[in-house]
Amino acid sequence: MAGRGSSPSSRRPTGRRDGRSTPRTSSRPSVAPVSVGPSGSGTRFTARALILLGVAVMLIASYTASVHAWWQQRSEIAALESQNRRTEAEIDDLKDQQRRWNDPAYIRQQARERFGWVMPGEVGYRVIGVDGELKGQSSTLDAPEAVPRRPWVERLWGSVEAAGQAPQQAAPETPSDPALEPDE
Repeated sequence: MAGRGSSPSSRRPTGRRDGRSTPRTSSRPSVAPVSVGPSGSGTRFTARALILLGVAVMLIASYTASVHAWWQQRSEIAALESQNRRTEAEIDDLKDQQRRWNDPAYIRQQARERFGWVMPGEVGYRVIGVDGELKGQSSTLDAPEAVPRRPWVERLWGSVEAAGQAPQQAAPETPSDPALEPDE
């Protein structure tokens, strides 16, 4: 009995891990043949392929959201960089204007242009047209802002409220000239 199955090379493969032999008859369920459709392709989706397709769709959806957020952030960064460049240019313009206003010659020039001032000893001329209007550049002050007129009831009630308040005490004036002080 030593010769029967004692050497490892004389053993037959059994097909099972526990070493027991399996009958030679196949007990596997038979797979239905692939049906050929009208197009002749003969492919059929299995559960494994559907799961793989679902995972691929979920990955694409998650990556799409990430790419969309990245793209939106890039456009926001570009807009903020553009705004920073505009602000820096505006700051440079304001610094330049500040340097000009520190120059007395520029101040004199602006006084001449805006207000029509002349230096002592100079004679200023204004050209008046036939219609009585000034010709050329002349500065004008902006019209004062018109206060919206309230209805009479609101104005009346405002005066009633003002009449009900205590009068404000004015600070006594102190004359700066000793000659104007009252005699005691």
